[in-house]
Order: sequence, then C-alpha cells, then structure tokens
Amino acid sequence: MSISLGIILILLICGTVIVIRYFHANMHYDEALISKVRQAGFNDKLIKLPDGSTIRYGEGPDNGPALLLIHGQTTAWKDYDTVLPKLSESFHIYAVDCYGHGRSSHEAALYSCQANGNAFIWLIDNIIKENCFISGHSSGGILAAWVAANAPNQVNGVLLEDPPFFSVTPEEVQEAKGACAWYETYLVTHSFLSRHFETDFTLYYLKHSYILSLFGGLQNKIVKSAAKYRRSNPGKPIKIFWIPHIWLRPLLYMDNYDPRFGDAFYDGSWMKDIDQENILKSIKCPVIYLKADTQYGKDDVLYAANTDDDANKVQSLLCNCKRINIKSGHDIHLEHPDVFISACKKLLNKSRK
Repeated sequence: MSISLGIILILLICGTVIVIRYFHANMHYDEALISKVRQAGFNDKLIKLPDGSTIRYGEGPDNGPALLLIHGQTTAWKDYDTVLPKLSESFHIYAVDCYGHGRSSHEAALYSCQANGNAFIWLIDNIIKENCFISGHSSGGILAAWVAANAPNQVNGVLLEDPPFFSVTPEEVQEAKGACAWYETYLVTHSFLSRHFETDFTLYYLKHSYILSLFGGLQNKIVKSAAKYRRSNPGKPIKIFWIPHIWLRPLLYMDNYDPRFGDAFYDGSWMKDIDQENILKSIKCPVIYLKADTQYGKDDVLYAANTDDDANKVQSLLCNCKRINIKSGHDIHLEHPDVFISACKKLLNKSRK
C-alpha cells in the first residue's frame, strides 16, 4: 500500500467516525441535556389543585430566591434544559407545564390565560410559599405578566421573553397582515381538529408546517423520514439523524401537547376577558423585557413575536422596565442561554435597588 493511499484511507476512517459521532449526538442531544438537569438536582413533581386539575413541574435545588419558569406553546418545562443547571446555581427554580402540555391536565376548559394564571398563583401560594420571580417565554410571557398584575404582592420581578403582546388575538393577527405563529401553530391545530380521521398531530404538523413549506421539496423528505421513524419508534419523540436537531426541537414535547390549546388562540378564547394594556399597566415590580429581532418573511408574514411598534407599546406601558434587544430567533433561552441567564440575574439585582 502506498503512503498516499494509506493517508486517504486514514482520512476516510476519520471522516466516517466524525460523521457517525455527529449522527449519534444529533439523535441523543436531549438525553445529554436532561442528564445534566438531573445532575443539577432537578426532580419531576405532580401536584393536584383544589379544582381537581393537575400541574406537573420541575423543581431544582434551593440555591437562592424562587424563580417560576413558564414555557411557550407546544413545549414543556424541560424546554429550559439548556439553562437550568447554570441558572439553578443562583435560584430555587420551579419550572411548570402549562395546562394542555406535558403531564399537566389536558382539559379544554382550562385553556385560557386566566385559568393557567390562577393555577400558577395557587402554586406560588401553596407550593413555593414565598415571593418569587417569574420568567415566561412567548405565550408564557403573557402568563407571567398576568400573574404579576393579579398577584402583585407575591411577585418580586418579571422577565418577559419575547411575549406576543398585541399580536396574539385573531383580530390583532389579521390587522398585522398575519404572523408566523398563526400559520405555524394556530391554523394547523384548528385544521387538525376538523379532520377526525387524523390521529397523529406531530406528523400532521410536519406535513402542514408553514416554516417547513419554505424549504420546498425538503418538507416531503422530512415527513417521510418522520413517518418511518414513528413506525419504528412508537411512543418516542420524532428525530431524524440527517436533520440538525435544532430544526426539530419543537417535536420533543409535541406528542404531549393538546392541539385544542392552540385552537383556543385560533378562536380567541385563550385571551377572553383579557385587557393586555391593563395587565402591563398594573405591573409595579421590576421588569426585564427580552425582545428578539423583528423580522418579516414571504408575503410580509411577521416572523417575530410582535412588531417594533407593539414592542415600543409594551415598554411604554410598563412603569419599571429595562428592554434588551437581541439578534435572535424567538427562543432566546435556547439560542442564547448566556443572555437569558444574565437577564435573570439582572432582574434579581434590579429588584434589590
């Protein structure tokens, strides 16, 4: 064997090993993250409320003031896995599953901002049992604001992570000429529920995802691979070894998501009797507002949580607010965990002044 042929063979072997390791890491990335969360001292807990509903939450070690984390739509408390270990070094974290998500109650009557908000206030009073900080992502940000407005004596500070204020109701979305969340989630959930022969929402979502449709023929290949994986791995979150895991991250928890929750946004019932301006005006504690880039896509569809004008409106209605703009997608805590952790610590310091 010549030296050059030997070098080529070595390079091929090394390349193959690298590719295999990448595929393995891509298929098991979530297991590694959750393992670190467990090692940090987090435990899964389930609590029954007086009305008979249940809330699942993850509780970390008592290393500081209480911090309640409220995830965005279609995910679960474990969606914070990239920040929980480091964040728990400074806080006593309680990360919840909203109704319709994870192992919390799946009952359509509970799918409103008010029902979820009241459950979290009960959690603060009966489980946390001390004043706390709250951080909410996306629709969870609206929930965090609602809790702060309606339980001012129990909340020391709020971190709003890209909440869709003023672009969340059907009327607001139509006025803004459409938002990505409308096409990507609310319209898909409504359509799925009208097709009674469909039983797998996750696969249906992949077939009708607005974002994946922008990838042309790749969407069909992803759907076929997902269906094949589902048949071979029933009961497990869909993963595709050749697709970067960050693209399919929303699928991790989608099997435990009730599409009727998204339908409550489609018909507007999730925001029933909610005055968004009044909520923001009523918050008296310190607030940090993390605002991701405002971006528009095809046909002027709003890719961001809200427009710059609405973001300015949010800031103007809050009496004690520090706004941080960041070049990021919607999931700031996932894409920029250091920024999110730093913002939580800034909120803590801000409340002490």
